[in-house]
Amino acid sequence: MERESMEFDVLIVGGGPAGLGAAIRLKQLAEAKGQDLSVCLIEKGAEIGAHILSGAVIDPGSLTELIPDWKEKGAPLTTAVTEDQVIFLTEKSSFRNPAALTPDCFENHGNYIVRLGNMVKWLGEQAEAAGVEVYLGFAAAEILYDESGAVKGVATGDMGLNRDGTPGPHHQPGMELHAKYTMFAEGCRGHLGKMLEEKFNLRDGVDPQTFGIGIKELWEVKPEMHRPGLVVHTAGWPMDNATYGGGFIYHLEDNLVALGFVVGLNYTNPFLSPFEEFQRYKTHPEIRKFLDGGKRLAYGARAIAAGGLQSQPKLVFPGGALIGDDAGFLNAARIKGTHAAMKSGMLAAEAAFEALVAERSQDELSSYPKAFKASWLHAELHK
Repeated sequence: MERESMEFDVLIVGGGPAGLGAAIRLKQLAEAKGQDLSVCLIEKGAEIGAHILSGAVIDPGSLTELIPDWKEKGAPLTTAVTEDQVIFLTEKSSFRNPAALTPDCFENHGNYIVRLGNMVKWLGEQAEAAGVEVYLGFAAAEILYDESGAVKGVATGDMGLNRDGTPGPHHQPGMELHAKYTMFAEGCRGHLGKMLEEKFNLRDGVDPQTFGIGIKELWEVKPEMHRPGLVVHTAGWPMDNATYGGGFIYHLEDNLVALGFVVGLNYTNPFLSPFEEFQRYKTHPEIRKFLDGGKRLAYGARAIAAGGLQSQPKLVFPGGALIGDDAGFLNAARIKGTHAAMKSGMLAAEAAFEALVAERSQDELSSYPKAFKASWLHAELHK
């Protein structure tokens, strides 16, 4: 069976902060120039935000650049950070770091504690209102190339396969989505991003990426233990001195608390279980005091690309670009990535729009990495 195909100016793979930031920026630029631009975004989840792990502190700088009137438009950023605490844990006690000695990367004045799934869902609504074609429940299964080897789009996975991968009686082939430029915003270690890195040697001359795992839970706590706007970061126990890791507690609205634990995946103890360490972490008196009498509502985990600027691959290749965590834009020192992911998508969108106006297609968007190097984002990651 032949696959059907659809044509777009720009195709975006992934409906997270990076992909949505790119999609919205493309439509804004087209509207400002009075141009008709077809932008398609595909998301594997059943809805935008379905694969976002909630509970984060975000720097609203990129959002303000993208949508200056986000407050008036009802963006779900309602809990401003009111207090920062950095606490070192031992097995039996804790020591709070004096505010005067707290590194500035832990300063969150002007930032917001958000349920990131809700924020991304809101961004999806803004993208659709701007005219972006959003296709939900479609996972990109393979990369498509033209005769010259440039990326020309992706194909979605076949439906109705047997267990062994052969076509079943209700088999439907995937659809081909073609575009002049394709942006990959799959998140950390995206499977297509890894293929692109290998095919186009995008990791030549850069450090290997380093990874962590972040395990996160959302709790409803007793009202007397809830302090909206409080941000707590912890170091020390239960990690030993040879293992990178730490915890966090973010107090949202409505008696909700997001807490989590991050473990670097270069740990050497083969018996260490990040999940078990997180369970131990919750028993520490400094942590347990918030949870006693509360109720866990949700939980999840995700990989984290923590290598920073020196581990970033080349961002562009013929026909497309890597954006967001597909390219490792996380600022691990600040424990933040949403603003960086959005900004990377916006910079890539500006480069793609410039190329489309010049009637180019499927070449390298070299102005994207150049714009990144000249941006505040590069300065922040370099620091």
